[in-house]
Amino acid sequence: MNTLKKTTALLMVCCSLSLAHAQYEIKPSADYTPHIGVLVSMLEDLKGRITEQVKDLDQSQTDFLYDEDANSIGSLVMHLVSTEAYYQIETLEGRPWTDAEQKRLGVAGGLNDETKKLLRGKPIQHYLDLWDEVRQKTLAGLKTKDDAWFASNIEEGINYHWVWFHVMEHSANHMGQIGTIKNRLPK
Repeated sequence: MNTLKKTTALLMVCCSLSLAHAQYEIKPSADYTPHIGVLVSMLEDLKGRITEQVKDLDQSQTDFLYDEDANSIGSLVMHLVSTEAYYQIETLEGRPWTDAEQKRLGVAGGLNDETKKLLRGKPIQHYLDLWDEVRQKTLAGLKTKDDAWFASNIEEGINYHWVWFHVMEHSANHMGQIGTIKNRLPK
């Protein structure tokens, strides 16, 4: 009986490790070409992890500044919205911002003192809803593109793959900042 318990325990550990390992695979999202599908998978993973970090913040936590040079979590999420919207419009729609888009979505393109004043008093869900809206347009736009487009140059030395990698790395960078700010929230 002791051997049966050990064997069962070993099998359970092996199964749990293989299941845990499987969640760390990057697979192309369906309905996209392979390279774009991998990017979409990574963009969605980062957005999901950031959303999970912030979705339950109250207003004081959303607006919290741990010092005068810091950005709030709300402004960082809005910055991610602005960055993605900018590249989505420029690369997927091939046009510049309209004035209305700039005012609504581009407000946090640059994080500065003016931005800090503008991006206060809105619940975290406001920023997450805008990000959802922008992401849906991004996903729809990327479905119309293929891997040849993805690898093509916008200008010398810059291609669409690099641009969208930049959007992804931008999210990862600010996810770390959001974690730091959350660790400094008043208890």
